[in-house]
Amino acid sequence: QVQLVESGGGLVQAGGSLRLSCTASKSIFSINAMGWYRQAPGKQRELVARMTDGGRTNYGDSVKGRFTITRDGVKNTVALQMNSLKPEDTAVYYCKVERSNFPPYWGQGTQVTVSS
Repeated sequence: QVQLVESGGGLVQAGGSLRLSCTASKSIFSINAMGWYRQAPGKQRELVARMTDGGRTNYGDSVKGRFTITRDGVKNTVALQMNSLKPEDTAVYYCKVERSNFPPYWGQGTQVTVSS
Protein backbone atom coordinates (compact mmCIF):
# COMPACT_ATOMS: atom_id res chain seq x y z
CA GLN A 1 0.00 0.00 0.00
CA VAL A 2 1.39 3.38 -1.00
CA GLN A 3 1.43 6.10 1.60
CA LEU A 4 1.93 9.79 0.98
CA VAL A 5 3.86 11.39 3.80
CA GLU A 6 3.46 15.13 4.19
CA SER A 7 5.68 17.42 6.23
CA GLY A 8 6.35 21.09 6.76
CA GLY A 9 3.13 22.35 8.23
CA GLY A 10 3.01 24.45 11.36
CA LEU A 11 2.25 27.83 12.85
CA VAL A 12 3.47 31.01 11.18
CA GLN A 13 2.67 34.70 11.40
CA ALA A 14 0.92 36.50 8.58
CA GLY A 15 3.41 37.46 5.89
CA GLY A 16 5.64 34.50 6.66
CA SER A 17 6.52 31.44 4.62
CA LEU A 18 6.26 27.68 4.89
CA ARG A 19 7.33 24.85 2.63
CA LEU A 20 5.29 21.66 2.45
CA SER A 21 6.70 18.41 1.12
CA CYS A 22 5.02 15.17 0.13
CA THR A 23 6.87 11.93 -0.49
CA ALA A 24 5.49 8.60 -1.59
CA SER A 25 6.49 5.57 0.47
CA LYS A 26 7.15 3.58 -2.70
CA SER A 27 7.25 4.12 -6.45
CA ILE A 28 3.97 5.07 -8.09
CA PHE A 29 3.28 4.30 -11.72
CA SER A 30 0.94 5.94 -14.20
CA ILE A 31 0.95 9.31 -12.47
CA ASN A 32 -1.09 11.97 -14.24
CA ALA A 33 -0.57 14.77 -11.76
CA MET A 34 0.52 15.61 -8.25
CA GLY A 35 -0.83 18.44 -6.22
CA TRP A 36 -2.01 20.06 -3.03
CA TYR A 37 -5.50 20.68 -1.76
CA ARG A 38 -6.68 22.26 1.46
CA GLN A 39 -9.70 22.21 3.68
CA ALA A 40 -10.56 24.83 6.24
CA PRO A 41 -13.10 24.17 9.02
CA GLY A 42 -16.63 24.27 7.67
CA LYS A 43 -15.48 24.56 4.07
CA GLN A 44 -15.09 22.19 1.15
CA ARG A 45 -11.72 20.87 0.10
CA GLU A 46 -10.27 23.07 -2.61
CA LEU A 47 -7.42 23.03 -5.08
CA VAL A 48 -4.30 24.88 -4.02
CA ALA A 49 -1.85 23.87 -6.73
CA ARG A 50 -1.44 21.03 -9.17
CA MET A 51 1.24 19.96 -11.64
CA THR A 52 0.64 17.47 -14.43
CA ASP A 53 3.12 14.88 -15.54
CA GLY A 54 3.88 17.16 -18.46
CA GLY A 55 4.76 20.04 -16.17
CA ARG A 56 1.63 22.12 -16.63
CA THR A 57 0.54 23.87 -13.44
CA ASN A 58 -2.64 25.39 -12.19
CA TYR A 59 -3.28 27.26 -8.97
CA GLY A 60 -6.26 28.27 -6.95
CA ASP A 61 -7.12 31.91 -7.53
CA SER A 62 -6.46 32.88 -3.93
CA VAL A 63 -2.85 31.63 -3.97
CA LYS A 64 -1.67 32.74 -7.39
CA GLY A 65 1.54 34.71 -7.16
CA ARG A 66 2.20 33.58 -3.58
CA PHE A 67 2.50 29.79 -3.77
CA THR A 68 4.72 27.71 -6.03
CA ILE A 69 4.47 23.99 -6.69
CA THR A 70 7.47 21.92 -7.66
CA ARG A 71 7.77 18.25 -8.38
CA ASP A 72 10.49 15.63 -8.66
CA GLY A 73 9.14 13.06 -11.08
CA VAL A 74 11.88 10.57 -10.38
CA LYS A 75 11.49 10.61 -6.62
CA ASN A 76 7.70 11.00 -6.69
CA THR A 77 7.83 14.01 -4.44
CA VAL A 78 5.94 17.25 -4.64
CA ALA A 79 6.56 20.44 -2.69
CA LEU A 80 4.61 23.62 -2.10
CA GLN A 81 6.42 26.84 -1.29
CA MET A 82 4.01 29.21 0.42
CA ASN A 83 4.98 32.86 0.74
CA SER A 84 3.14 35.92 2.00
CA LEU A 85 0.85 33.72 4.04
CA LYS A 86 -2.48 35.10 5.20
CA PRO A 87 -4.78 34.02 8.03
CA GLU A 88 -7.24 32.78 5.42
CA ASP A 89 -4.63 30.25 4.28
CA THR A 90 -5.18 28.41 7.56
CA ALA A 91 -6.33 24.89 6.73
CA VAL A 92 -5.33 21.26 6.61
CA TYR A 93 -3.26 20.74 3.47
CA TYR A 94 -3.45 17.43 1.64
CA CYS A 95 -1.17 15.96 -0.97
CA LYS A 96 -2.84 14.15 -3.86
CA VAL A 97 -1.47 11.87 -6.56
CA GLU A 98 -3.70 11.29 -9.59
CA ARG A 99 -3.20 8.15 -11.66
CA SER A 100 -4.44 6.89 -15.00
CA ASN A 101 -7.36 4.47 -14.57
CA PHE A 102 -6.87 4.12 -10.81
CA PRO A 103 -8.21 5.95 -7.78
CA PRO A 104 -6.01 8.79 -6.51
CA TYR A 105 -3.80 8.61 -3.46
CA TRP A 106 -4.27 11.14 -0.67
CA GLY A 107 -1.96 12.07 2.16
CA GLN A 108 -3.11 12.25 5.75
CA GLY A 109 -2.96 16.04 5.81
CA THR A 110 -0.77 18.58 7.54
CA GLN A 111 -2.04 21.56 9.50
CA VAL A 112 -1.05 25.06 8.46
CA THR A 113 -2.04 27.86 10.82
CA VAL A 114 -1.40 31.50 10.01
CA SER A 115 -1.81 33.96 12.85
CA SER A 116 -2.71 37.58 12.30
